[in-house]
Amino acid sequence: MTDLWLISVPLDKTSSASVEKLKHTIAKTNLATCCKFSIPELKVGVLDSLLSVSDDLSKLDTLTEGVIKKTCQCMKDVMDQATDKVLENALANGVDLISYVTQFQWDRAKYPTALPLSTLADIIHKEISQLETELKTQTAAYNNAKSSLQILEHKLEGNLQTRSLNTFVKKEDLVISEYLTTLLVVVTQASYLQWEGTYESLSEFVVPRSSRKLYEDQEGGVFAVTLFRRDVPEFKMKAQERNFDYDPHRFIVREYSYDVEEQMLEEMKKLSVHKKEQYGVFVRCLKMNFSQVFIAWIHLKALRVFVESVLRFGLPVNYQAFLLQTDKKRSKRLRKELASLFVYLDPTATVTASKLDMNCDIPGLLQQEYFSYICFQISTNVLDFS
Repeated sequence: MTDLWLISVPLDKTSSASVEKLKHTIAKTNLATCCKFSIPELKVGVLDSLLSVSDDLSKLDTLTEGVIKKTCQCMKDVMDQATDKVLENALANGVDLISYVTQFQWDRAKYPTALPLSTLADIIHKEISQLETELKTQTAAYNNAKSSLQILEHKLEGNLQTRSLNTFVKKEDLVISEYLTTLLVVVTQASYLQWEGTYESLSEFVVPRSSRKLYEDQEGGVFAVTLFRRDVPEFKMKAQERNFDYDPHRFIVREYSYDVEEQMLEEMKKLSVHKKEQYGVFVRCLKMNFSQVFIAWIHLKALRVFVESVLRFGLPVNYQAFLLQTDKKRSKRLRKELASLFVYLDPTATVTASKLDMNCDIPGLLQQEYFSYICFQISTNVLDFS
């Protein structure tokens, strides 16, 4: 599992020597790979505003990561947890996430470096909010299409007492006229003989020998019987009475209309097509949104590195940022190596702020690990997002 650590240390002789020593060590021990992370010159502003921006960026980081997680979860859900499909669509600017981060270049057109830091934060915040709203809208549209189809499918599927009969009943099986009509009756297999012996007596005007078995499965059969329209209520009542006397599911007269069920089947076909269309729209939206949110997130990380470097190392702006790519097996050893090399930056940073039971005065670092160097972790494993 790949871990990406975005590191910043001062750009001075001591730190530069430590960075070179780190590169040599990790190359020799295979603890990680290291590459430069380019951040352009940005407008610093006054210290008070920088503290405020730092706090805002920390909150925005949490918000943005939350939108990434929601987007990934939607991808998993809509793609039925298919790992290959999720990875295929979770790209940033058309490339895999690790490649994008390790080859990061600041988008000056989208995030002009001449703007104040607070304005850049506002641009990212507005972008993330819009993408989150669009995600909610597209998710609702797809879920509505999916739900409408499922509701109709539920009505048209199931056992013989509830399912659509138009899959095996033809219009010519029905006698429909001014005076006559055809009822469809579900009969249990054990009651076939009783049905044949009694159906003509369930009302006075049943057409003799009109019973025909149209369909059969393991539950029973569907029989068509023709009678006068005016006798339908009596036929239904007598059939129900027979059920109370014997088997409550012996004779079930279906409420049935060929035309109505045809309309429902047509509607289901339309809803099925609509769901497929919404699926395509939704997947394209998720792919585009994920790319945009992830790109904004990495720019946000770059902003945070810049701001924290100024706050930690002072003015004039003088820092160097680099990216370490490691894994969980080697991360503990790599942390020790970093702590050893950069301990002179802050000798007190040997344990986390929470373990020290003290308040950290550096915005954005509350309730998280504090190191002598600046470090932001970047997750690129979309399968872990949920």
